[in-house]
Formats: sequence, structure tokens, C-alpha cells
Amino acid sequence: MKEITEEWLERAYDDIETMGEIIDNPRLTNIVALHSQQAIEKSLKAVIEELEIGAIKTHNLEKLFATVDDFIQFEVDWDLVKKLDALYIDARYPSEWGILSYGKPTWKMQENFMNWQWKYTIWSRIF
Repeated sequence: MKEITEEWLERAYDDIETMGEIIDNPRLTNIVALHSQQAIEKSLKAVIEELEIGAIKTHNLEKLFATVDDFIQFEVDWDLVKKLDALYIDARYPSEWGILSYGKPTWKMQENFMNWQWKYTIWSRIF
């Protein structure tokens, strides 16, 4: 595995670990959601680096999934992807940080983000 790939995966794992540390705090559902988006983004960028698909500078998960689609397919919950993209892309300023257009992520959404199984198995599927 390339060094850059390992670095992306380590950073993704840091986000996953952070989610595990804060998942039980109902005040931090927005932070769990943000780290979920980041873990997925970094995992997909690891795939892009490892498979030498090309450089892509985006935080948009839909675009990242499209980039790797010819090389590896995922069962993707597109509703969750869109929610995570909205959370990340719309969260530009502190007053909006981690807030979806309809408010803070619910506890159930947080669990859905956290339990997305493929983000934990991406390493074994690729490397």
C-alpha cells in the first residue's frame, strides 16, 4: 500500500475513532455527522490514490463515489450521502457548522451515519 494511501486511511480512522468517543453525547450529533462525512471522504480519496485514478479536489461524496465507480462498486444509501454532503457543503460558517437545512441531525440520523457498514469494510475490499 502506498504511503499516501495509508495516511488518508489513518486520518479516516481518526474520524471514526472520534465518532466512537462522542456518539453517546446527544448534543454532538452534528459533530458525529461531520466526522462521518470526513471519514467517508478520506476513505474514498485513499482509494483514488491507491488505484491512481487521478487527482480530485472535492469534498462532495457523490462526485467521489462517481470517480471510483468504474473501479469498485459500493451499495450506497444515496439519501444519507446527500444529507452528509448538505451538512458539509452548507456548513461554511460557525453559525451554520454542522447544521442541515432542516436543523441539527437527529439521534437516529447520527446512528445511520455511524453504522454505515461499508465505511468500515472499505479497507478489506480494496487492500
